[in-house]
Formats: sequence, structure tokens, C-alpha cells
Amino acid sequence: MLNLNEYLQLLAGLVSVVNPVGAIPTFISLTTNRTPEDRRRTAIVCASAVAMVLLVALLLGEPILRFFGIGIPAFRVAGGILVLLMGISMLRASHDRARHTPEERAESYDKESVAVVPLAIPLLSGPGAISTAIVYAHMEHSLAHYLLVGAVILSVAAIVLAALLSAPKLALVMGRTGMNVVTRVMGLILASIAVEFIAKGLSALFPILGKAA
Repeated sequence: MLNLNEYLQLLAGLVSVVNPVGAIPTFISLTTNRTPEDRRRTAIVCASAVAMVLLVALLLGEPILRFFGIGIPAFRVAGGILVLLMGISMLRASHDRARHTPEERAESYDKESVAVVPLAIPLLSGPGAISTAIVYAHMEHSLAHYLLVGAVILSVAAIVLAALLSAPKLALVMGRTGMNVVTRVMGLILASIAVEFIAKGLSALFPILGKAA
């Protein structure tokens, strides 16, 4: 079984890639004309959808990859590159099209429910978060490991729920500058984890690199 530090690393990585603080402006803009009860319901449904998507990735991600003939090392490198690009985008505090394009955001204003699409998918539990869950799922195959990773995913969903429920207050206290600072710090953590993903994937694909290290 992995040690505690690696599960804490997973928690930090998932929180960084999900980036609930960065989703606050979008959540506020999409629910601006709704009652407090509607916003609360939207936050609960969104957090539940995030948990469900990541739990499905945890349980079914690797079998799906095997079905398509994709090896975990190759997926680790590809996922690491995607997560690295997201981390760089967060470091620049710029809009990340891998999460949510301007066209999707404009279309979502006309939807009655925005909790699942676009908030949960793809804004919060997008390709980066799914890739991270699948990579960590492959590290062990014991029941205890899956339960611990599942607990981490549920913790991330709880953090998402807390951030969305307190979105108006957080936006008022932190301001745009404060949220950008948090986003940049999360981007740095995310970029570091992505580099480790890529390094381990390349070492598995090209064992000679591991020997050279």
C-alpha cells in the first residue's frame, strides 16, 4: 500500500486540478439570478457529480484503457502533459480552454441546470482530474487502496461543496487578485505533480532512463 504522504499528494493534486476557488467566478455568474436555495441546490448537485465522475474514473478508468489497448505508462505521460498545460495556464491565471471554452460558457447561460454541465463537467472534473484519478488508481490494486483513494475523492467533493456554498463571501473577501494568487499556487503544485507523472511514465516506457537516473 502507498504511504500516507502519497495519499496527501493525491489530495493536493486533485484539489489543485479541480481548483474549486477558480470556479467561483463562473459559479456566481451562472447562478446570479437564482435564489439562495437554488444556488445551494446547484452546489450540492455539482459536488455530487464531481464525486461520481472521479469515482467512476477510479473504478473503470483502467479497464477502459485496456479495452482500447492503451498502456498505463503512455497514459501517465499523456495525462501528465495535459495536467502540466493546465498548471502552466493556472500559473498565468489565464482561462483554460481544456476545462471550459467561452462558447460552452455562453451556451450554459440558457440552460436551466448548470450544476452538472458545465460546472461539474468539464469545469471541475475535467480531463486533468480524470487522468489524475486513473493514474493513482493504477498504483495499487488492493481494496484498502481503492477505499483510501475513494475517501480522497469524497474529500475533494466536500471541498468543492464548501467553496461553492461560500462562493459569494469568498469572492467578496478575496477579490479577483486573491483568487488569482490561490490559483497560481495551485498551478505550481499541479505542474510539479505533472512533471512527476511524466517522469515516471517515461521511465516505464524507456527503462534505460530509470537506470540513468
